[in-house]
Amino acid sequence: MKKIIVIIVFTIITYNGFSQEGDTAQKSNIQTYTPSKLLKKGQWDIKWFNNLYTETQKRENGVKSDKDRETYFTSSFDIFTGVSENNKLNVGLLFDIRSNVIGDRSAFDVFSFDGEKGTARSGLTSVAPVVKFNPLKSVSNFTVQSAFHIPLISEETDASGVFLDQTAYTFQNRFFYDYTLPSGNWQLFTELNTEYNFGDDKSFANNTFVLAPGVFMSYFPSDKSTILGFVQHFQRIGDFDQDFTALGFGGKYQLTKTLNLEALYSKFVRGDNTGLGQSFNIGLRALF
Repeated sequence: MKKIIVIIVFTIITYNGFSQEGDTAQKSNIQTYTPSKLLKKGQWDIKWFNNLYTETQKRENGVKSDKDRETYFTSSFDIFTGVSENNKLNVGLLFDIRSNVIGDRSAFDVFSFDGEKGTARSGLTSVAPVVKFNPLKSVSNFTVQSAFHIPLISEETDASGVFLDQTAYTFQNRFFYDYTLPSGNWQLFTELNTEYNFGDDKSFANNTFVLAPGVFMSYFPSDKSTILGFVQHFQRIGDFDQDFTALGFGGKYQLTKTLNLEALYSKFVRGDNTGLGQSFNIGLRALF
């Protein structure tokens, strides 16, 4: 898995070295290509996003308590390309690599991928074909992303109690909309993520629905950088109920015409049947 990650990153950076020519007056990708924006035919968008979530507290049935540290690392790859002449349809592939550790191990142990019996698991856990489209011709900055996530593991939690990922299938629809204020320095971005999980009665997520809205406000101090704050809520209903709310902040920087860097931090401030931890995120995006 480490070799896969290195090869993908090397490919992105190598391509980027030959893609820095162009009109410097043109708006940067972080301003133009929000998640609400579709690609032109023949364009490619490759994103490598890494999320490290760690927790030492939990809340179950209304009771908050301390616990041994558990850490969950997800390395996600999103690959999209434009396929329509009118820039109304993108297709792509999503896949996740996960590494989780429990038993009060250090949060950084997720990067060892050691699979130590009783405290760690890792692997390629899911893949999803995806389409992204603009359903309203008159609203170009509103898009829908539909994906079907296929689990690649057969066991959510092993005999030692180490959870890796869900084994239920997921039909996911994400709705994106953004609005740039007249000054051009501020941008509001909203997202509604919906999921239906099904197909494995042994999965904790089976027969559950998810509604997860998020609101992001970005400020552009320059055409190559942005700082942002956000609030996100997650609500799972069905055979297993769960909810949490997170607050966070972060920023993006356009390294070159092709490549930009993103870093985010979030804190889980409330919830039920969930951990109350914090997440650290960093991503690289290449658009060409």
